[in-house]
Amino acid sequence: MSPKNELDHYIVNGGKPLMGEVSIGGAKNAALAILAASIMTDETVTIENVPDVRDTNAMMEAMEGIGVRIKRLDRHTVEINGSQVENVNIDTENIRKIRASYYLLGALLGKYRHAEVPLPGGCDIGSRPIDQHVKGFKALGAKVSIKGGVMKATAEQLLSAHIYMDVVTVGATINVMMASVMAEGKTIIENAAKEPHVVDVANFLNSMGANIKGAGTDIIRIKGVDRLHSCTYSVIPDQIEAGTFMYAAAITGGNILIKNVIPKHLESISAKLEEMGCHIEEFDDAVKVSSFGKLQSTNIKTLPYPGFPTDMQPQAGVALALAEGVSTITESIFENRFKYVDELIRMGADIRVEGNTAIIEGTDGFSGAHIQAPDLRAGAALVLAALAADGTTYIDDIHFIERGYEDFDKKIRDLGGDIKKTADIKTAVKKAKYKLIS
Repeated sequence: MSPKNELDHYIVNGGKPLMGEVSIGGAKNAALAILAASIMTDETVTIENVPDVRDTNAMMEAMEGIGVRIKRLDRHTVEINGSQVENVNIDTENIRKIRASYYLLGALLGKYRHAEVPLPGGCDIGSRPIDQHVKGFKALGAKVSIKGGVMKATAEQLLSAHIYMDVVTVGATINVMMASVMAEGKTIIENAAKEPHVVDVANFLNSMGANIKGAGTDIIRIKGVDRLHSCTYSVIPDQIEAGTFMYAAAITGGNILIKNVIPKHLESISAKLEEMGCHIEEFDDAVKVSSFGKLQSTNIKTLPYPGFPTDMQPQAGVALALAEGVSTITESIFENRFKYVDELIRMGADIRVEGNTAIIEGTDGFSGAHIQAPDLRAGAALVLAALAADGTTYIDDIHFIERGYEDFDKKIRDLGGDIKKTADIKTAVKKAKYKLIS
């Protein structure tokens, strides 16, 4: 897992349908919270199916920085021992780059009754309010302050509480759940997020001896326990990576069997693909997406699970830009999710954004261009657009994509896509222009 050059770029030659099989890795968003929760016991925890992506590696480096011992058994399996934590003040350059830094607040507060962690970074896709985290910690008896971009939470004692989340929030649901597993009494979280990774974190904590019921519903009940213990746990498959390859089949007119998935987690993604005219086959742990002919327009609104995921909105936007007729996408989660639109317009898309809605007039095709990945999911979506485009597309800032997709370019090549990584985009562009002139 050597560090990657942040100046890397993709060169994509489009026009080839993606065909074949792809295997999906562990869920990044679940893995980040599970890694944080693993330090809540002094015993050794083994976590399997951890994706080898920038965010998980940054999280583990930050954990090692406070004395957590981490042993990598193989690329996707780690042993973690949190018995030697030296301090509860995590402030490294790595941890400031990722949104999930705040999960260490709930874990450290729950175990040590004290935590100091920088406020979340990650992609600039809109504000990420932490008021519900603060509300939950305070309800459990903690004192919370924010100064200089660092949140500090301390408590002499954590006591159970009845907490109603004012908005459905994955981060706060997981954080308060972690903080309360060793609090005295029975904590109830109402209006809780139902996302698959909330359930995965609850299952992991239960494997360590926690007593959590109701994860996956809007009411989670947690009975405090005295201590947590070792376990071996495998992270669920990544719903968003799976969805990205499902839309890759639709966008390129391909046929892809996406393996190692939980089809139930993909229902809202599958439903919209079927509305667009794709054929979906479900198996026990796989889905097959086939795209024949012109895609059809539809309307999408992003919603908390089980609604259509905000993390799949850019990929859907690319597909609808190639669909027949007029489509709309309404973004109800993050206000900056449409940053891919300007880049897509440069490739020939006909999209206008009004407030939190994009109105998309389908076009016959995209043309290659020199574009930039503005964030993680938008970057992946633009790669899919490039794969469907006529000609060559050069994509800058692919470090965003590597935050959440493992071996993205290799998996695309294995499906027949023409994509390669380079650190020298200027030479590549010059060569291409020379060929055109000559």
